[in-house]
Amino acid sequence: MVSVLGEVVTQVDMALFFIALLVLIFPFKIKIVEQNLEVFLFIMGAAAVTVTSKWTTEVIMTAAEEPVIKGIVPAVLVAGFIFLYGQKAFQNFMGGVVKKMNLGVIIFVSTFVLGLICSVITAIISALFLCEIANTLPLDRKNKINYVIIACFAIGLGAVLTPLGEPLSTIAIAKLQGAPLYPGGPGNAGFFYLFDQLGILIILGVLLCSIFAMYYIKPTTGKVEQMGSAEEGSVKEVLIRTLKVYAFVAALFLLGAGMEVLIFKYFTKIPDYVLFWVNMISAILDNATLTAAEISKALTQKQINAALYGLLISGGMLIPGNIPNIISAGKLGITSSEWAKLGVPLGLVLNALYFVVVFVLGINPTLGIN
Repeated sequence: MVSVLGEVVTQVDMALFFIALLVLIFPFKIKIVEQNLEVFLFIMGAAAVTVTSKWTTEVIMTAAEEPVIKGIVPAVLVAGFIFLYGQKAFQNFMGGVVKKMNLGVIIFVSTFVLGLICSVITAIISALFLCEIANTLPLDRKNKINYVIIACFAIGLGAVLTPLGEPLSTIAIAKLQGAPLYPGGPGNAGFFYLFDQLGILIILGVLLCSIFAMYYIKPTTGKVEQMGSAEEGSVKEVLIRTLKVYAFVAALFLLGAGMEVLIFKYFTKIPDYVLFWVNMISAILDNATLTAAEISKALTQKQINAALYGLLISGGMLIPGNIPNIISAGKLGITSSEWAKLGVPLGLVLNALYFVVVFVLGINPTLGIN
């Protein structure tokens, strides 16, 4: 029998590894999958739950309720209608900004502000603001997509600073509350716990993304076009986008529920510096599910930080990796291939930078406020 990390690899394990491989490959190789990513992920999630024999009333109900309970679907729906009826005013405001301010400065400021304010207004609202800003900028399709991808990396990073930003930070705080299990260990997590532990390097990461966007996004030489569906700006478009986000989140929950077997069996036994890289799997899995499985007061603070850095950065690499990616790609019609062209190399570079800073140089300053 084949064994990995002291665990026997079963047929169920191999089936789950195969499902993960399909999720990584099919959206880039098969057009119909790329065009119907929500349906494909839902099928893969159902397959993962099936091979692990996890179909229960609780799993079905949780998959149905999770997108609503986490506030993702309600936020998308409400914000969608707010933007629908306030779109012209916002476009007029941005039009005036574009005329008066340098494009590079607009890109820098918008990326940096959205990357930080998302921890207060949520990553969902920030992503919707991002889509509206992208459509007002005088850029061709390629440059708009690149701007959105970089900004989503910034939002994905910055949302962890408070429990309000995204489900990952909410779950992490919940799992680290209460007294430490051992002297000097993690625990007693309050509202600013993650801000204290990760804040400096996260803010620097948002700043780095903002500077990169300012210099990488070039003034368009091609056709400036509006991105989005044919129903953009209608009630129907808002409802369709909300349903797609609902299906996406439900699919990711099922996929995560099925993959828990691998997560608990293998991931939790990996050293922190390896776990950092292994958590690149968050590019295709719900990082909140991975956080729930991996984060524990039994770990050292260094292990917790390493796991979270890996989850946060890699979540920007592909569309399923983060809620801002899902919302932006759905609203603006960005395909998996278009996202991966910049998302994957940028994620690898950011991962390498954080690895050097945190593990090679041993730098992870705290703010001492929690």
